[in-house]
Amino acid sequence: MRRKFGPVVKHIVLIIVGLIMLYPVLWMVVSSLRPNDAIFGDPSLILKTFDIDNYVNGWNALTYPFGKYLINSMIIVLGCIVGNLVSCSLAAYAFARLNFKSKRWWFGAMLVTIMLPVHVIIVPQYIMFSQIGWVNTYLPLIVPKLLATDAFFVFLMVQFIRGIPRELDEAARIDGAGHARIFFQIIMPLMVPALGTTTIFTFIWTWNDFFSQLIYLTKPEMATASLAVRQFVDAQSATDWGAVFGMSVVSLLPVFLVFLFGQRFLLQGIATTGGK
Repeated sequence: MRRKFGPVVKHIVLIIVGLIMLYPVLWMVVSSLRPNDAIFGDPSLILKTFDIDNYVNGWNALTYPFGKYLINSMIIVLGCIVGNLVSCSLAAYAFARLNFKSKRWWFGAMLVTIMLPVHVIIVPQYIMFSQIGWVNTYLPLIVPKLLATDAFFVFLMVQFIRGIPRELDEAARIDGAGHARIFFQIIMPLMVPALGTTTIFTFIWTWNDFFSQLIYLTKPEMATASLAVRQFVDAQSATDWGAVFGMSVVSLLPVFLVFLFGQRFLLQGIATTGGK
């Protein structure tokens, strides 16, 4: 009897916990369709009125239409994705396949940077970027990605490449292929799951980033979606919470779609990397 009902009880508990975790997001979506004066007076998820004025007002409430901020976020995201895919894959190939002096020491130093909070290095980075005139540009947010600064993705790709048989490299080397040809024609096509995982995580983390973008981007025309949503909250006047929730839903939609359509690559990349 216990074996029969045990899995049922576990699934019921998981469903209840999942609903509790999703409640804030669902409430935000429902509240974005309510009038402003009814948002905080009704904690339920039952929608009694359907009002899209919050989305219309929120889209045009700031200095520029909200679409401009979405485009700004997309520019940064695409730059970071390209930078991570190129630089992290090359660094991972070097650590996994090449032999060079102090290789293990450099690999260990790279892993240590994973535990280094961004708040520790943000001040010296800001001073450096300010001196070269990069503040209020997208360069401080994109250029570091071209230098394989995201050690997590380097480590993920290293583990994946180590699982690829070296016999493929040796066969290609016998045919006269060098490291560049081996990497681009043999290793890269087999790294699709790891590259997909890197793309999805980079998109989500960069799109949701607020702290770094707040530090480097102060001009209204440079603001991203996360910074634009913050502009709706004003401590000195009444906050239009309907517009806040509406634009928050709009900002979350790209993340939801990327996770929904890229879930297969995400799970495959994590599973195959962890099994090596």
